[in-house]
Amino acid sequence: MSPGSPGITLVAALAENRAIGLQGRMPWHLPAELRHFRQTTLGKPVVMGRRTWESIGRPLPGRQNIVVSRNAGYALAGAALAGSLDEALALATGPEAMIIGGGMLYRLALPRASRMVLTLVRCRPDADTWFPRWDPREWRQTASERVSADADHAYDFEMTEWRRVSASGAGPGTASDPPA
Repeated sequence: MSPGSPGITLVAALAENRAIGLQGRMPWHLPAELRHFRQTTLGKPVVMGRRTWESIGRPLPGRQNIVVSRNAGYALAGAALAGSLDEALALATGPEAMIIGGGMLYRLALPRASRMVLTLVRCRPDADTWFPRWDPREWRQTASERVSADADHAYDFEMTEWRRVSASGAGPGTASDPPA
């Protein structure tokens, strides 16, 4: 990260098998988790890939929306277009950029992230998009809140926060699944 660049926080909801999406949709609907996502990202720049942008279908209100796409002619309404993660970070205003998906952008940002806000969903759904493997030895959990399944939530889940404790980034194939 260059001087003056915002800090990088990954924000994701992932299943026990690291699943985050299936056919452009999240494999669950958890209202409390969505409220947590909103509270976590409100007022901050959110950086997302093109497919995530298309799955949301609109700019997220109260946030600077930045979409990363290799297609320089991609038409956006209500968001800035960046050709790379570095370009997105240069566009981001404020001290912290929130990376909100998808899988490819998480993989690119993970080695540079200093914080992760992860919701760990207690299920193993089918998926075609995955959160990258990460090494829990490089991170310290700093917050946790468990929510039990109920009439509004089909699964138990835990909203967690992690801070990097190791300066070395997690490279491909060097990390493990998140702790259960």
